Amino acid sequence: MTPIENHPQRFALANELHARPFPSLLAPSTAAFLAIKKGTDAAARDTGEDLAYLIKLLDRFGAPHPQPGATHYSGQIGRHELKWEQHTEFVTFTVFTPGVSQRPFDPAEFDVFPDDWLAEAPGLRFTSALIRVEARPDQATITQNLKDWFVPESLAVSEVLDQSAVIAGDFRIDNAGHLRFAVFVPETTGKQRIGRIVQRLCEIETYKSMSMLGFSRTREMSSHLGRIEPQLSKLMGEMGSEADAEQTLNGLLAISGELETLVARASFRFGATRAYQAIVEQRIDVLRETRYQSRQTFTEFMMRRYEPAMRTVASTEARIQSLADRAMRAGDLLRTKVDVARSAQNQKLLASMDRRADLALRLQETVEGLSVVAISYYAVSLAGYLFYPLTSVLGISKGVLIAALTLPVIAAVWYMVRRIRARMH
Repeated sequence: MTPIENHPQRFALANELHARPFPSLLAPSTAAFLAIKKGTDAAARDTGEDLAYLIKLLDRFGAPHPQPGATHYSGQIGRHELKWEQHTEFVTFTVFTPGVSQRPFDPAEFDVFPDDWLAEAPGLRFTSALIRVEARPDQATITQNLKDWFVPESLAVSEVLDQSAVIAGDFRIDNAGHLRFAVFVPETTGKQRIGRIVQRLCEIETYKSMSMLGFSRTREMSSHLGRIEPQLSKLMGEMGSEADAEQTLNGLLAISGELETLVARASFRFGATRAYQAIVEQRIDVLRETRYQSRQTFTEFMMRRYEPAMRTVASTEARIQSLADRAMRAGDLLRTKVDVARSAQNQKLLASMDRRADLALRLQETVEGLSVVAISYYAVSLAGYLFYPLTSVLGISKGVLIAALTLPVIAAVWYMVRRIRARMH
């Protein structure tokens, strides 16, 4: 029996669900996280450069290379474990090291990434972090550590995954250029769960930073929108006045074109921002936070500091679309007004042409009458010369002869002109 043929993408798609496993970590340990993104057109970048950059790092440690076209990699580099992932707009490097430094969040922990290698990055660092994983001490020690390591005003702390760990972070960049996160885990927490917690923290920071790019874009666009909106309102106010409709329509079309350009430039960023925001919220939800020592949780921190920025992005997107729709509707209305005005002008022009046609017809009829008279005059004269010899025979004068010939000649000329006119029509 011939087996059924498999779809060529079946195994690749099934394996994709298992291609990015969580790391397994023990306490104490340290994670150094780095995310790199191109400054412009990151989604359209040459992803081969990302892979070549990873291989340069692996060659420093004599580690095996990933498969051609790979989008993720996990492996040992010396005494460290490396996890590399390629995403639509960025790539991430996470290095896990057993043990912790004597100095908490020592910048030397980031030295696993060589300086000369960092200088050749195919993009820019848009976030980096050091994550310190320790065995959970007593409450007083945790309180003191939080005081020493983080900025109290923005510190977020919570117990997660049914009290499997206490996580903390202030989402601030320290003097070495990194964010700091601390994870305190009891002895009963398994290494895979620790790995998931650390991975979630990296993802929260990464997608939070990526979504904030949308907020930056709204700031750049605010001056454009502040200039366009009053111009649009002014042009719409002129629609009901005696202003030149053609000029107003040209102004509306110019604004519509500018708004459509803004929409085209921002549509990808705003769409990506919504997707990244959803990931941030989902990653925090799966941690199943509970409050620790009456401190604000990660959810509360995001609600106070992060969600207002996301609402600004959403409102700006809606504002741009609303302005574009208003400009389009106003353009349609004004275009209709211009068409109606043109139709009225065309009707006046047609009426004028009708009057001119009537005048031309009357003039033609007048000319035809005069032509009959002129032709008849010459025809009567010629006929007179033709029939002059008959005056002596008939015993009549030349005047009587001319009078007798005039009416028949005029009738003949009139009939001939009518026939010619009928043939022309």
